Amino acid sequence: MRQKMTRRIFSTVAGLVVIGIGSATAQQPAPSVPAGNAKAGQALFMKIGCYQCHGNEGQGGAAGPRIGRSPMLAFRNFVTYIRAPRGEMPPYSAKVIAEKDIADIYAYLASLPPAPAVDSIPLLKP
Repeated sequence: MRQKMTRRIFSTVAGLVVIGIGSATAQQPAPSVPAGNAKAGQALFMKIGCYQCHGNEGQGGAAGPRIGRSPMLAFRNFVTYIRAPRGEMPPYSAKVIAEKDIADIYAYLASLPPAPAVDSIPLLKP
């Protein structure tokens, strides 16, 4: 009888610990993305010249890939890439683009519609 009670107590405590760990994990805050202004970001995208490689709406071009939604880089990774890119893209230091401006560009790119499905593009249909 005593052994049964000990098992029950142990099972209950173990269950509460698992629930507590799951709750603590679920409550961790997501990485913060500073509020950006999409309209200002669009103007910066044009002014800085991002459009020259990535297209007027981030759709990609001859020199640069599609950027924006689907999938969107996490903000911190986006900043890191702008500061120290790989490939042909020039680096943009904080003196050239402030983090607030990057937040605006990020907001602009996040506001763009996702790429259309390939089968919805008439020129790509057989």
